[in-house]
Amino acid sequence: QMCIRDRNLQEKSLFLSRKLIEKKISEMREQAQTERETFMTGKERYRPFAKEIESKVKVLKNPAENLSARGSLENYIKYFQDRFRKIQKILKRRMNSTTSGGIRLALKASPNSKVGFICMLMEKRETSRGIFLHVEDLEMDATVFVPPQNPELYSKAQKLMLDQVIFISAVKSRGDLLIAEEIMYPDLPLRKPNRAELPVYAALLSDMHVGSKMFMEKAFNRFLSWLKGKVGSRRLREIASHIKYLIIAGDIVDGVGIYPRQIEELEITDIYEQYRYAAKLLEEIPEYIDVILIPGNHDACRRSLPQPAILRKYAEPLYEAGRFRFLGNPCVLSLHGVKILVMHGRSLDDVISTVPGMSFERPDEAMKFLLQCRHLAPTYGSRTLIASEPIDHLVIEDEPDIFHAGHIHMMSYSNYRGTLIVNSGAWQEQTEYQREMGHTPNPGIIPIVNLQSLEVFPIDFTLNI
Repeated sequence: QMCIRDRNLQEKSLFLSRKLIEKKISEMREQAQTERETFMTGKERYRPFAKEIESKVKVLKNPAENLSARGSLENYIKYFQDRFRKIQKILKRRMNSTTSGGIRLALKASPNSKVGFICMLMEKRETSRGIFLHVEDLEMDATVFVPPQNPELYSKAQKLMLDQVIFISAVKSRGDLLIAEEIMYPDLPLRKPNRAELPVYAALLSDMHVGSKMFMEKAFNRFLSWLKGKVGSRRLREIASHIKYLIIAGDIVDGVGIYPRQIEELEITDIYEQYRYAAKLLEEIPEYIDVILIPGNHDACRRSLPQPAILRKYAEPLYEAGRFRFLGNPCVLSLHGVKILVMHGRSLDDVISTVPGMSFERPDEAMKFLLQCRHLAPTYGSRTLIASEPIDHLVIEDEPDIFHAGHIHMMSYSNYRGTLIVNSGAWQEQTEYQREMGHTPNPGIIPIVNLQSLEVFPIDFTLNI
């Protein structure tokens, strides 16, 4: 109870209710928050453009919601049948008037007849005479010979991965041998990508590896300070102010027992504590930024694809924060109308080790190859573990505007037929395994994408920006 006096009023009592006090405290907190986000830097104020923009996130595909985990032989057969039918539809759209009668009709054709069929590659054998392909469809199998006289065709055959679905145009020989004349991948059509109506940006991250002795905490904290507008030139702070989304494509933590002698390279040896520390870092991201997390092969989740979201029982602190979106690997999102395909990228190891001309220095080229295959992990039974679900969730049925992956620890990007391909690198310095493999990553560089123009701004946080 307080007393106030006015020259024209009698002495009155003023009562401050609990509701009024709470309202005032709330207003003071909001003002303090605004002052934290809008502060003086020299003569300029930092005003986050993205804070005023409404979030527009749609989850278009999240296989984690429809996993059977039965692993039966029946599912295994259905898996390949589903893959074949889905990619068959894509190929038929590409072929226009070209007809495909299947392997059965091709083998019944008269000698020297031209035939065409969609098939799955079961075996590839390269000899001094040429390449022999053992292929099959839903009814029959056959042998296709690729002669070396056609260098372009021969190169395509050399790059084929097992279990790929392709179209082959061939000539029927006198026996059952089919002589290839053309090999067609499902590929992407040439198209114009969707773009956001407003200049909102997405920061693409992956492979933090929190808990590793090589985790670049200093650089990551510099990135967090930049998101808040506290560091960087005027131009860099302008970019930061437009970031509305942050997508982390797996390997948030380094995990435990992922590879031999990993314990020697761990700063934090408990998986629960790794996620606790990761949550402490990620909670520093400004509230107005939407954060989306998918798992990688180091995260607490099943290893086989598709992966469900990171398990809550291990990453409870991240879930308790109440502000992160947890999705499976892979997934497809729409951000302001821009379609983004996100995967961790374990299968890039298989592409790089199998397909001629691929390297760890250019993971975007391996990602381009997956787009050409219209599949995120073509070979079953290789390094990449794939669950025998009755549905193949790894077929790229719709063309993405952005294809985002990580895993290789090498930031690179390029454009292919209207799709922006981005490998987001890492926040972990070179490991002993990478040193033995002769792979030198470029960690600490983060690609920022303008969703309106699809322009990429790579920013190196290992430097004092």
